Amino acid sequence: MDKSCYKKLAEHLDQLPGGFAPSKTGADIELLQRLFTPEEAELAIHLSLNQESAQSIAVRSGLPLAKTEESLTEMSKKGLIFSTQKQGTTFYQAVPFIIGIYEFQVNRLDADLIQDLDNYWESIEPRTRPKTIPQLRTIPVEESIEPHLEALPYEQVKQLVKMHDRYAVAPCICRRYMRIKGHACNAPEESCLIFGEWADYYVQGGQGRSIKQDELLDILNRADSANLVLQPTNSKDIAVICCCCGCCCGILTSLKRFRKPAKLVASSFYAQLDTTLCNGCWDCLDRCQMGALSENGECVDFNSDRCIGCGLCVTTCPSEALTLERKSEENILPVPDTLDKTWREISRAQFDS
Repeated sequence: MDKSCYKKLAEHLDQLPGGFAPSKTGADIELLQRLFTPEEAELAIHLSLNQESAQSIAVRSGLPLAKTEESLTEMSKKGLIFSTQKQGTTFYQAVPFIIGIYEFQVNRLDADLIQDLDNYWESIEPRTRPKTIPQLRTIPVEESIEPHLEALPYEQVKQLVKMHDRYAVAPCICRRYMRIKGHACNAPEESCLIFGEWADYYVQGGQGRSIKQDELLDILNRADSANLVLQPTNSKDIAVICCCCGCCCGILTSLKRFRKPAKLVASSFYAQLDTTLCNGCWDCLDRCQMGALSENGECVDFNSDRCIGCGLCVTTCPSEALTLERKSEENILPVPDTLDKTWREISRAQFDS
């Protein structure tokens, strides 16, 4: 089989936010072959981060409009691109491999796809990306934010929720991935929260189900009880809130490999420990997903270099020895208005480097 279309697609995906790193073994091409037909791969390289009509894409690709519409519709159903309807017209958009294509495969995960993903991730070439804003950020559990912290609306989960009127919930692909591999944790699988036009896409494609705001808030409460870190898209107008555990989540498990995750995460807060108030109850140890807390005699030992400011430890500290503090403004990364602007900022940094 001529694999040139898949090589072009791999290069195209690598130019999108997050990239698509080349594999040493050709596993990147094998993965794309599993996901895309040759015709879909040829068409996908003509999509951009702009939302465009099928007619615009047909003109650019040189394909008949009817064939283009048919292929785009099928690709959207398969979770290979994003689509949304506005005033009766369907618009299509390329999405990064992560966050995007990978997460959209939540209902297509099986042993074969997981093997292809493992083969790819285990064989990618190491490389250095420019330091730029990440696609996700960490926000604290709302109950851990005291009035003096002056948290901005986009740093408070309930304020983020109230900005929208359409919600969906989907299975967490990371936990489903680990469950299929036989390494599942006890955290709830249905915990990926989707908003706005992304919620519409998930519901129409069957990846998630529509929910009301009350149920969404209940899911957030269950996520807190399950020690899950809240990670919305790094935008003021969010598309997704991931409820992440430190054992399955790709983002958190990657952060945990570093000695100082606090320097890598996008977060506006950090925890502080008053050792004079700590009573050695150890309630906070299981709450922390980054290993920032450990036993040290009769008191907790706190490694601030590992703290990502999620606030999970604060809400269960009976002696109030743990509190959240706001970072200085020069240490807080700017948050773009929309996910689209986040992606463009990341892409600009990639090409300017």
